[in-house]
Amino acid sequence: MLQTDSKARFTTRVETYRKFRPRYPAAVVELLARECGLSADDTVADVAAGTGILTERFLAAGYRVIAVEPNAAMREACTALAAEYPKLECVDGSAEQTGLADHSVALITVAQAMHWFDLERTRWEFVGILKPGGWCAVLYNHRRMEGDTFHAGYEQILREFGSDYTAVQGKHLGPEKIAAFFAPSPVKTATFENFQEFTLEGLMGRALSSSYMPQPGDERYPEMEAAVEELFAQHQQDGHVRMEYETVVCWGQL
Repeated sequence: MLQTDSKARFTTRVETYRKFRPRYPAAVVELLARECGLSADDTVADVAAGTGILTERFLAAGYRVIAVEPNAAMREACTALAAEYPKLECVDGSAEQTGLADHSVALITVAQAMHWFDLERTRWEFVGILKPGGWCAVLYNHRRMEGDTFHAGYEQILREFGSDYTAVQGKHLGPEKIAAFFAPSPVKTATFENFQEFTLEGLMGRALSSSYMPQPGDERYPEMEAAVEELFAQHQQDGHVRMEYETVVCWGQL
């Protein structure tokens, strides 16, 4: 079920996703530009671009970006970036069928989405659209899940109220599956520290940005809302809490 409905899961969460999901460090773009030998006139395809969180990083660095996104509501939010970044093009497509021309892009990026793809079909599609010598990068913001009472408490809320949280977590790609996607080519990996600081509104928005969490109108929403409020009250300092991540970037050729 998760694979078949993945393209529609975030339709009602576009605004919370856009506002409250973690960004990617600017150093990620600098790393990939250097390691992949990107030139100023190269095109990046950001596949499953969502609302354009990673897309915007590459646009801000001056690259032309084609954002490939199958969900119309999320694609519309991404398209709004074109008002500031004329080098953006948004297209309706999936990882398995991007609709992009053969050998047309220098770098493909996939941020926080690889676990939703049919990996065999995706690999064939990526090989087709990459220029000779082109690169692919897979990125994940891994939220800290334990080690202190705030992060452990937030994880417990997701486990308690997330409708299929465990199933979604089980789909996330670890190092072995990512290496298998690139095989027989080698994969390089880099890790960056990342974080978000939230008010109560922000922490609630972060929870609501996850596709498995109850939304207003759901019978479990009031209980979930109370749990988030209690967690915030217990851990806030000067009206904020800090959520920590590791941004993991894996890149290679196909």
